[in-house]
Amino acid sequence: MNKAGRVVLGALLGLVLAIGLFGSGVAFGGLSPHVQQAASRLLGPFLPPVTEATASTPIVAGDTDRETFFAPLWQAWDIAHTRFVDQPVDDVALLRGAIRGMLDALGDEHTAYMDPDQYRQANIGLSGEYEGIGAFVDTDGKFLTIVSPMPGSPAEKAGVKAGDVVVAVDGDDVTGIDPSLVVQRILGPKGTTVRLTLRREGETDLLEVSVVRDSINIPSVESRLLDGGVGYIQLNTFGEDTTRDLKRGVADLIGQDARGLILDLRGNGGGYLTTAVDVSSEFLADGVVLTERFGDGREEVYRARAGGRATTIPLVILVDGGSASASEIVAGALQDYGRAKLVGETTYGKGSVQDWVPLDDDQGAVRVTIARWYTPKDRQINEQGLAPDVQVAITDEDVKAGRDPQLDKAIEILLGQLDL
Repeated sequence: MNKAGRVVLGALLGLVLAIGLFGSGVAFGGLSPHVQQAASRLLGPFLPPVTEATASTPIVAGDTDRETFFAPLWQAWDIAHTRFVDQPVDDVALLRGAIRGMLDALGDEHTAYMDPDQYRQANIGLSGEYEGIGAFVDTDGKFLTIVSPMPGSPAEKAGVKAGDVVVAVDGDDVTGIDPSLVVQRILGPKGTTVRLTLRREGETDLLEVSVVRDSINIPSVESRLLDGGVGYIQLNTFGEDTTRDLKRGVADLIGQDARGLILDLRGNGGGYLTTAVDVSSEFLADGVVLTERFGDGREEVYRARAGGRATTIPLVILVDGGSASASEIVAGALQDYGRAKLVGETTYGKGSVQDWVPLDDDQGAVRVTIARWYTPKDRQINEQGLAPDVQVAITDEDVKAGRDPQLDKAIEILLGQLDL
């Protein structure tokens, strides 16, 4: 399966991880010769041949043709080349800036241009080991945002929290830099230190933390049997091996006579759409898992797949503000069907679907929001999140004392169901 097909959720790959502007054609008539030459050289991969027919094909409402419609753009291009004080100007930078500006004007924080370096970095897979600080982050917005630090990670030990926005790295302002590039500045060799300046909701002043990088190894799924016959399964990602590892974990717990299951999605920033459907199918015998709705009115419905081993066993799901994207698909579907109660805190609220479309000739890619997804009961959770059935907060004091009131509540609810 190709990249675009696998990461359609705009997965929050985060620090776990070590398409065109002129696709419909542009007419060059009326431009100065040097501008025509520069534009042809730079935009060639994106442009069909300009003929009398294509130059007059309408691209906007009304009678405006390409040449007339794009005239202000090319006039600005010409002005930059003839009037700007520092010559020569960087044609590639102008082109990429134009693409970024066009996509920014759509007003969607998850739609953006990735230059070739950014696109190569974004293609690093969802896999298990790297050297860094140990945090899931959201790189889809304007700023790099911490979705959640991994349990026991250097980030957690340094005091990094879900929702923190990275505004500087080692004292350098990064607010104007693509978040995927900021990630690369935070990654680094084990034993080295990175200094993060963070903006935290509710805090007036910026916070500064120093994090000592380490080797981070992330198992996709962890499971164990708790007292009372309660099986506990923690999903850390929705990666390539998650479905296989989940099935093994469920089978192992059932083999140990687990009477009920707790599925822990806290801090799980998401991953592949197909994996989200697979995970849901392990707990749902049938029914719609999610519906995607596209801008042209099309819909794509994903149904649970047959063969799940835990479709009837009592189930409780743990969620928090770090549960995002694929995690929310699973939690939303199981909540809608009454298959499981959600315990914890409101989820992140990532309910849109992104496609990464590479531009020709290794010119980068456009990450574009192509659809929004809806739960089986037609809920759209984007920027709202899923509200838990039982709200339970976890405080700094709880963390320092090694307490987990959310897990305790989930066990209480599950045991109550088992005793009925």
